[in-house]
Amino acid sequence: MVTSGLEDIVAASSAICDVNGKEGRLIYQGYDIHDLAEHSTFEEVVYLLWFGRLPTKTELEKISKELRVNRALPSQVISTMKVFPKDADPMEVLRTATSMLSFYDPDDRDNGREANIRKATRLVAQLPTIVAAWDNIRNGREAISPKEDLSTAANFIYMLTGKAPDEVATKSLDIALILHADHELNASTFAARVAAATLTDIHSATVAAIGALKGPLHGGANQEVIKMLLQIDKPENVDAFVHKMFDEHQKIMGFGHRVYKTEDPRAHHLRKMSEELGKRKGEPKWFDMSRQIEDIVLKEKHLNANVDFYSASVYYMLDIPIDLFTPIFAISRMSGWAAHILEQYSNNRLIRPRAEYTGPRNLKYVPVDQR
Repeated sequence: MVTSGLEDIVAASSAICDVNGKEGRLIYQGYDIHDLAEHSTFEEVVYLLWFGRLPTKTELEKISKELRVNRALPSQVISTMKVFPKDADPMEVLRTATSMLSFYDPDDRDNGREANIRKATRLVAQLPTIVAAWDNIRNGREAISPKEDLSTAANFIYMLTGKAPDEVATKSLDIALILHADHELNASTFAARVAAATLTDIHSATVAAIGALKGPLHGGANQEVIKMLLQIDKPENVDAFVHKMFDEHQKIMGFGHRVYKTEDPRAHHLRKMSEELGKRKGEPKWFDMSRQIEDIVLKEKHLNANVDFYSASVYYMLDIPIDLFTPIFAISRMSGWAAHILEQYSNNRLIRPRAEYTGPRNLKYVPVDQR
């Protein structure tokens, strides 16, 4: 049976993540995303995804420390980033700088599990530094060195802004990182597993994943959502704007999902965060407009909001530049990519599907001078 886009085709067995589309549930290694978003931290989720269980206090302290001390980039990577075109797409910068990291990784040629865990730790630690460093470099500023006494979320905000973030901003980004950490065999994760199945190195598999995430049908939806909200500008403009899009058969980004038949469970938490951040900043209109759009689309098109819809206003109210929304997705998803790459290595078989041939047959070769 041929299915367009491999829809509903089971391509691998995995213990990492379960996306239950009928019930609208997302499970990481047995734990419901709602429990993790309410009670966990991104560092704890990294450990859970890689080792299949929640860490003890000692184990959590250990992985948190390893992530903190591995944040700095090799000076050669920073120097090279300084000669990139200042208008380069941040995802292209992330892809290229991530590839460069393999040159300077002390475990580069060791493909054993322990070495790969060390490399995965460095990648989770270093991707936020790349993204923040690039935003500073492209704006004519020096990259801000990471701090070792901050969480992943807090340190990223610090490197991006040069200011210590408050508790609300840190918690909001930490939850967003948890929600985006893994999502089973999405396009970028599948790309990572296909690459890993050739027994290429973890950096190469990660670059494959970043390349897939860069595509607008995968990672760029929340950027389009915030652009739409900026166009609408005021809650009283929502109804006319949305119905004009309907009339022109334009797609409203941030709605519907290939797997979920009900609400994306991640949207629940991001909706709350959007409302809380709007009240805190005295800018409730971003949430108000989003809520109105959600109501109209659900009522008239029967489509639920997905993870991208409310993450747009959350990131915007955290003062994150719009073109960094997708790189932040990568910062979080690096933890899941690594989990899947490690799992692929542990029970590997080259991924080599077949295609149903639909071209012509039995053609006879005609010499070039007779064509």
